[in-house]
Amino acid sequence: MHTGLAAAEKNLGKMGYLDLVVDPQLDLVEAINRLKKEKNAVILAHYYQESEIQDVADYIGDSLGLSQKAARTDADIIVFAGVHFMAETAKMLSPQKKVLLPDLKAGCSLADSCPPELFKKFKEKYPDHMVVSYINCTAELKTLTDICCTSTNAVAVIESIPKDQPIIFAPDKNLGAYLNKKTGRDMVLWNGACMVHEIFDLERITKLKHRHPNAKFIAHPECEEHILAIADFIGSTTGLLRYTINDQATEFIVATEAGILHQMQKSSPDKTFIPAPPNNNCACNDCPHMKRNTMEKLYLCMEHELPEIILEDWVIEQGRKSIDRMLEISEEAGLGLRD
Repeated sequence: MHTGLAAAEKNLGKMGYLDLVVDPQLDLVEAINRLKKEKNAVILAHYYQESEIQDVADYIGDSLGLSQKAARTDADIIVFAGVHFMAETAKMLSPQKKVLLPDLKAGCSLADSCPPELFKKFKEKYPDHMVVSYINCTAELKTLTDICCTSTNAVAVIESIPKDQPIIFAPDKNLGAYLNKKTGRDMVLWNGACMVHEIFDLERITKLKHRHPNAKFIAHPECEEHILAIADFIGSTTGLLRYTINDQATEFIVATEAGILHQMQKSSPDKTFIPAPPNNNCACNDCPHMKRNTMEKLYLCMEHELPEIILEDWVIEQGRKSIDRMLEISEEAGLGLRD
């Protein structure tokens, strides 16, 4: 367990928070909006959250963009309806603010696939390599990273590094392989992946494309290579959303976490959005970690100001450097700062 999570769990244990029950007759939307005003709080919701959480949020988007928006507000409390690494990033960018996460166990299979203590040993095998890490990693992994990146600015980050400088890319091997192909690099890849983006079924997607011949197939670069090979467009979560708004097609098959379809449908109500099928019995592809957050947990989190994300000063100081360097490169490249 990394230090941030351990500290937060210790904080959470000060009261019987997990045993609390919400009155089923309580109007949760009204109660949450009241608490926002009373506590000068801002709610951030990732695109992969349940639609009702997205609808009550002040800002909806990708993890880094949300953290940046929160840092620019005068809110005293940041409530991050997302997963643990996202709340950690918000804390790094706003260390003076209280950062809350509705469910402390809302982790991330990708972040968990790269334990910092193991990565440190891996890194020691390549002493002459720079480390570029996808923003979807723990705070402690960021302390072992030279430059962070998002799926939007990853190509610009890689291309900002001299071609003769060897690179380790962590933690997503699929995004890393995609970047190697895009940039012509031969980065050493950590063997990590997102469970959501690894279970799309090529055969079922192909059959779906035959049933919807006019549909565009769009995919996130965390998907496996054979899925990306048949995509009409590859992009970040925000990039996928923008593509569906601007493209003339009226049907889209979407290979990323199904929560994004809520915003796609709101932005383009006359278009049809179909979740790409995974290789299991589900009709769509949901992240179980993202879906741990509920309206009830969001309310309790704000009412009791727990669980709170707590990071040691050295983690914030060292980890922030990799984020700041990424932001500098993005600004130089004239890119938006979303992931």
